[in-house]
Amino acid sequence: MRSSLLTALALLGGCSASQEVAVVTQRAERADTAQHVPAAVASIPDTTALAGTFGRFDDGRMWTFDNPPADYFTLRYGLSADSAWMTRAMRGALRFGSSCSASLVSAQGLVMTNHHCARESITKVTEEGETLMKDGFLAVTPADERAVAGLHVDQLLRIEDVTGSVHSASRRVRGDDEQSRVRAARATEIERRMTAGLTREDSTLRVEVVELFSGGRYAAYTLRRFDDVRLVMAPEKSLGYNGGDSDNFTYPRYALDVAFFRVYDKEGNPLATNDYYRWSEDGVQEGDAVFVVGNPGATSRLGTVAALEHERDHSLPLQIDWLARRAAALAPYQEDDAVGNAYFSLVNSLKALRGQLDGLADGALIARRGASESYLKAVIATSDSLTEVYGSLFRDVEELQISKRSEVGRARAFAFFGTALGSRVLTRALYAYYYAMLRRRGYTSEEEFAEIRREAMSFESLPADAEVALIALRLEDVREVLGERDLSFRRITNGLPVDSVAARLVAETALMDTTGLDSLLRGSYLNSDDASVPVVEALAPLVLTAQGQAQSFGNRESLLSAKLAQLKFMLRGADMAPDASFSLRLADGMVKGYDYNGTRAPAFTTFYGLYDHYYSYRGTSLEWDLPDRWLSSPDSMDLSVPLNLVSTNDITGGNSGSPLLNRDLEIVGLIFDGNIESLPNVYLFSDRTARAVSVDARGILEALEHIYGADHIVAELTGGRSLR
Repeated sequence: MRSSLLTALALLGGCSASQEVAVVTQRAERADTAQHVPAAVASIPDTTALAGTFGRFDDGRMWTFDNPPADYFTLRYGLSADSAWMTRAMRGALRFGSSCSASLVSAQGLVMTNHHCARESITKVTEEGETLMKDGFLAVTPADERAVAGLHVDQLLRIEDVTGSVHSASRRVRGDDEQSRVRAARATEIERRMTAGLTREDSTLRVEVVELFSGGRYAAYTLRRFDDVRLVMAPEKSLGYNGGDSDNFTYPRYALDVAFFRVYDKEGNPLATNDYYRWSEDGVQEGDAVFVVGNPGATSRLGTVAALEHERDHSLPLQIDWLARRAAALAPYQEDDAVGNAYFSLVNSLKALRGQLDGLADGALIARRGASESYLKAVIATSDSLTEVYGSLFRDVEELQISKRSEVGRARAFAFFGTALGSRVLTRALYAYYYAMLRRRGYTSEEEFAEIRREAMSFESLPADAEVALIALRLEDVREVLGERDLSFRRITNGLPVDSVAARLVAETALMDTTGLDSLLRGSYLNSDDASVPVVEALAPLVLTAQGQAQSFGNRESLLSAKLAQLKFMLRGADMAPDASFSLRLADGMVKGYDYNGTRAPAFTTFYGLYDHYYSYRGTSLEWDLPDRWLSSPDSMDLSVPLNLVSTNDITGGNSGSPLLNRDLEIVGLIFDGNIESLPNVYLFSDRTARAVSVDARGILEALEHIYGADHIVAELTGGRSLR
């Protein structure tokens, strides 16, 4: 489902929601030739020679729960993944907030995720005089557990295919933008209709329509939302982020990147549930099958070589430069928890994108994708029916990349506008502007207004110096793209240096915190005298134009990608996993070390390595520092217990916090990262040296019992059984 800001952009830049639905009544296009394609596919000649040049799992192993490769699981793992097994796997998993994964790990609603996913929550519940990010947190009793405002977790209950309903709307309209708008409108209508029916019985239920195969398929996901979520335990940041940015996306690792929360029901009691994963008594060994259930964010494995080359030559370099400048600006202020959280997001994204760019720069990746593309072209050429439907597909994608290149310069000025990666003042101003404009134009959906408010209020506030730096950078971007003489730029600056404009805005606006934002949203923001109004009135139309153009390109690309995915799906069926879309997936793999840097990375690391890194780097870097209680650990602690491990599971951003499970769906680890070799997997999956990195379940228990004295959590996780 699109964010409320994107919805507002679509409404202000195009037709209204009611108009979108009305477009469906326009005259139909010619009969859909694609319905005749399956017969053509069945009669294609042998293309085995071409097919052998790429791998069965190049598109990945992120399986959806309504289309799992049961035969493959049986053949590879001897596992009978029947419907009962799939339901248990699905129901124990959670989507954590808007960017991470988690799981239920006890019958009393205990939730496990990563420390780095919990950073914002830890900051929110920190009281005056406390330094919980530095010192960690442990609730000894239920009364000590701290509710996190605005945090929710979602549990997937069932999936229903709604492709026919969504596609039937778009077949009656012309043009990429119109088709995309109508599909989005139909998806939203399905969400609202199904949600309304469910909430009459249970207010915690909602439906989200998920786009798969770039719009080739749509599925209605019924979710249960829990919005009373309380922090139970988090280690110190020096353990959760041990190794810092230096170790990020690397292995061997020695991080205790774990945090525990608890879900409460509507009556304010800890959630009583059977939908949780039990804790493994024995852990795993190298060669064991393991499964990840989580919500991978986004991959780009189903597109064309032309699209990848645009990423390599234009999109990624622009994004990397933009992020690097923001990271450098925030670095001096990162000891502040809020800035530290933003800085972590920036450097994490920066390192990931650099790894992706390195993968695209290596000719082997694009050559392998090119082999798959050559195979598809050969298949298309074997049939007149296929040629009629898909003959111009690859040429159309190439022409679209040429159009996208013409907008790269303007995109720089407005990259990541309205997200948590930039100024919170400008982001809040943008939300307030669109909120006010929708009101002014008579838009009446209070549900949508409430969602815009919720999103606008969710951004963590930054200190004044950091805001000044980020606002100045944004204005510099605008100046570089539009020029000093541009009328909009002159309206913002009045001839003053951008640093001065940024400092004045920060000093005079009410948008430095959510209290001021709330007051302006309740009033008439655009008629107020807030210092942000003239700035956003100059910027917002430019943002609308740039994002509208980007959306138009995106609509065109999505429809072409859906067409390509449709062909692949007809050829491969259940053998093919859709690209990631922050929807629940099941990824199979095995525990396995790998060769790297002239040596061998072990499948497991231990607490011995954690201490070795501390003493090896002592005095040279804080990234491997350890708190006093770790330096005076009790003799009872077994330093040979595994702390981290690697496996061949297919993961990407969004999988952070996913449980690592054995074949009996017991917890054996907690996904928290991928190695540097895995970053190009966003474009083509390989498990030769790419690995998912987890905290070992045995290491989590060892630390809870012997370092943190959290025997009550250990007993809850293990059912009270002895650990030795």
